[in-house]
Amino acid sequence: MHVFRRGKQTDYATHLREKQKVKHFFGILERQFRIYFAEATRSKGNTGASLLSLLERRLDNVVHRLGFGQSRAQARQLVAHGHITVNGRRVDIPSYLVSVGDVIRVKNRVKSLKAVQDNMEESSRPIPDFLMLSTTPSPEGRVTRLPGSEDASLPVNTQLIIELCSR
Repeated sequence: MHVFRRGKQTDYATHLREKQKVKHFFGILERQFRIYFAEATRSKGNTGASLLSLLERRLDNVVHRLGFGQSRAQARQLVAHGHITVNGRRVDIPSYLVSVGDVIRVKNRVKSLKAVQDNMEESSRPIPDFLMLSTTPSPEGRVTRLPGSEDASLPVNTQLIIELCSR
C-alpha cells in the first residue's frame, strides 16, 4: 500500500496559492489575470498595489461592493444582463474599469430596481471609502477616488504573486 504523505509546502505552491486566491476571489481566468498583471507592471509605483487597484475597479466588483449584488457572481450577472449604467450609458461588460467620478446607477426599470433593492435590504456590508452610495429611488454609487491597496477586501500578499508572475 502506498500512503500519501503531506510534506512541507514548497515556495512555488505558496506563491501559486496566493495567485489562485486572487483569481478565484475576483472571478477571473488566467488570461485576464495576465492582462491585468501586465497593465500593473507598466504603471508607475508598486506593482502589487496597482494590480489590486485594477481588480477593485472592475465594474462587477464595484457593483458588489456597493451592495447591489449579494455576491460577485450575482453582480457580474446584473451587469451582463444590462441592469447597470455607468454615467447614464448601459454597460454590459463586467470587466469594465471604472474611473474617478463615474456614477454607477441601477436602470430605472421595475425588474432592475426590485432585484437590487432586495439585495440591498439583505446585505449589510460596509461601503468602502473610495465609493459613495446614495439611495434615491434609483440607487446609485459614485467613485470618489481610485482604490488603493488598503481598500482591497482580500488579505493577500501581493509580493508572492509578483514573484510568481515575474518568472
